[in-house]
Amino acid sequence: MRNESVLVEKIIPGGEGLGKLKNGKKIFFWGVLPGEIVTNYQITKNKSSYLKTVAINIENPSPHRVKPKDSCYLSTSPWQIFDYNCELKTKQDLVVEIFHEHQINIDTPEIFTNNKDYFYRNKMEYALYWDNETNQIKLAFYKRGSHRKIPIQNSSIERPEIFQQAQDIINNLNRRGEEARKYQSLLLRCNQKGEVSGGLYENRQPHPKFPNLTDTILGQTYSYSPNGFFQINLPVYEMALNEIKKHINTDEVLDLYAGVGTIGLSVAKDKLLTLVEVDKFAFSELERNVIWVGGRAGGTPAARRRRSSTVGETARSGPAQKSNIFAILDKSENVLNYIKSNQTVILDPPRAGCDKSLINKLLEVKPKTIIYLSCNPATQARDLEILLQHYQIKTVKIFNFFPHTPHIENLVVLC
Repeated sequence: MRNESVLVEKIIPGGEGLGKLKNGKKIFFWGVLPGEIVTNYQITKNKSSYLKTVAINIENPSPHRVKPKDSCYLSTSPWQIFDYNCELKTKQDLVVEIFHEHQINIDTPEIFTNNKDYFYRNKMEYALYWDNETNQIKLAFYKRGSHRKIPIQNSSIERPEIFQQAQDIINNLNRRGEEARKYQSLLLRCNQKGEVSGGLYENRQPHPKFPNLTDTILGQTYSYSPNGFFQINLPVYEMALNEIKKHINTDEVLDLYAGVGTIGLSVAKDKLLTLVEVDKFAFSELERNVIWVGGRAGGTPAARRRRSSTVGETARSGPAQKSNIFAILDKSENVLNYIKSNQTVILDPPRAGCDKSLINKLLEVKPKTIIYLSCNPATQARDLEILLQHYQIKTVKIFNFFPHTPHIENLVVLC
């Protein structure tokens, strides 16, 4: 514990508050808002140039500070202490700041939310904690900045059906006299109908395959594995897809980093659509989802052959080929020959952003429209800084997929 008083200057990308010690050393806080004074804090990381900490005592509390719903909020959703309007404004300001750091000047972007800021997550993974006093298992999360588990009695960011199922599973383990050390974690997922799938991961055992769930997005039904990738907040995701759909203005669409296909198949299933995904498990679900789309009129067999002949040696089409839809198992940077000037290209990369070879190819071929959805505005801005040698920003819009967390989903359309 330290007790030197420190003023919180601002919130930085990543979600922490920034301050400085008297000796000039930077200090990063969880559990603070701008303008507050931290008088006591716990150090979680001590480096020569900075400290990582969790605030313990606060003076001069911000007028935007609210009481968090959950005692475990720092582990799951550390911005529960922000009033919701303050959270939205902070995310807008962070996107402007991040873009400015990459010499991209933008007006404050609009931010979209369905105002359901609790009980929105459709997936949660819990740790299991052994209570030595009761000799029973309890649900737990990891304490922020440590590997220590903290038991929980409630959690307000996942759908209630998930927490109830988790409690039922823990109660069943306790009735059987099980021990927490047998298990790695408990993963559960819920669809919009309230159906829950998932289960326990045992230590030193292969992860089990859980029954798939289905959900409907913009009228299209998708199948997905509980332990695979699928969007966490579907109502807000649909808002982003509706915005993306407005900017599809070409007959051909290339959906890179396609996952299980929810972007391309939701907004461009009537187009000549190519979807590219590298993860084998996600690709198998993408194939299934393309089959479910089935029967869509569109490109001719000759068009499919023309596109097939351009793909590199490592890419392959799956059996999920329909009249106008073509799925490829490969890295997006390995199928650069699929990029064409008359296309709309959709990018939804992981946090690391796009491979530089892909960005350079886009700049060389100059597709008509690029739609870039990102969970990391910092790497998005890095990529855009290059693309803006040719393109102009048509729109920037933020979607609050993860309320009460620092995570930002940002959509940029280039033309």
